[in-house]
Amino acid sequence: MRSGHPWVFSESVRDLNREGQPGELAVIYSRDDRFLAVGLYDPASPLRVRILHQGKPAVIDAAWWRDNLHRALARRDGMFDADTTGYRLINGESDGWPGLVLDRYGDTLVLKLYSAVWLPRLQEVVDLITAALAPAGLVLRLSRNITPAAQRDYGIAEGVIHGQSPDTVLFLENGLRFEAEVRHGQKTGFFLDQRENRRRVGLLSAGADVLNTFSFSGGFSLYAARGRARRVTDLDISAHALAAGDRNFALNHHLRDVASCTRETIQADAFEWLAAGQRHRYDLVIVDPPSLAKREADRAGAITAYERLFASAMKLVKRGGTLVAASCSAHVTAEEFHAAVDRAALPYSAQHLWATGHASDHAVTFTEARYLKCTALRLH
Repeated sequence: MRSGHPWVFSESVRDLNREGQPGELAVIYSRDDRFLAVGLYDPASPLRVRILHQGKPAVIDAAWWRDNLHRALARRDGMFDADTTGYRLINGESDGWPGLVLDRYGDTLVLKLYSAVWLPRLQEVVDLITAALAPAGLVLRLSRNITPAAQRDYGIAEGVIHGQSPDTVLFLENGLRFEAEVRHGQKTGFFLDQRENRRRVGLLSAGADVLNTFSFSGGFSLYAARGRARRVTDLDISAHALAAGDRNFALNHHLRDVASCTRETIQADAFEWLAAGQRHRYDLVIVDPPSLAKREADRAGAITAYERLFASAMKLVKRGGTLVAASCSAHVTAEEFHAAVDRAALPYSAQHLWATGHASDHAVTFTEARYLKCTALRLH
């Protein structure tokens, strides 16, 4: 805690003066009764306390909460211009709001809660957000682990909790138009964390034949098309995701390079499709799978799966072509991810073009939050 780590695990608690309720303020003292920190208490979670403030004692009142929100918003000042209206405003623990994220999609905000500590404080949070940002609509999303308690104990359900919002919201990302399924889509409706990597893919795409595996709604492909790719192929197991990609391309058909790019779709399991060995070769292959390690126990198997997946994808890259590989598995470290990519690339003379982590609006301040890794390799 003294070094700023935001979690206290249940087994680290020596004793309590009384049992607490979800969302109560818990004041933490050292063995010699010196103040260490104050946080939000969750009696049902292994993360027993999520730290709000550490160091010297502070009064956690309405003014403190308001200042905490404005500090998070101020960190985004100057990050984006009018060409980007989709980005993260609050990134959980790293912005002083543990277990809570807030994303913007145009005039709509999406609040997602990952911890029950926020359920009894929901109205207070909503009032702060709406007063500071005046959104047209605020949509609430809940992680699966807290949904039953939200409904049972607080009568809280997902949906529009302030103003109005359609199920699908349009927003801009670096000048491209996208849909966000704010009520039912992945995460808060879109994968905002890959924004800068999509831009980098666009810079690699001139004249390229591009394969986008695990394509979701075609974000990487749309950037490639704007980057003057001659052809893109979206591969995903979900017909719903591929249809979303169709709509995103249609939203940008006014752009000459997008309109002139040939787009194909393949509905298939990407793991099986890649492993089967395909005859066609591509100038650029993008591999951005879902998390392969949901728990620490999955880590070793995930590393093996990444290596196998990337090796299969590399076989489809033309000599002199490029592989872009990504991982969103928090339990797989950046070192383990890059080592798996390098092992898969051993049969080639590989040139590392870039390696990235989190975008600036998704900045992280502690190890466990560092989930996103992405790298590009040119294969000779």
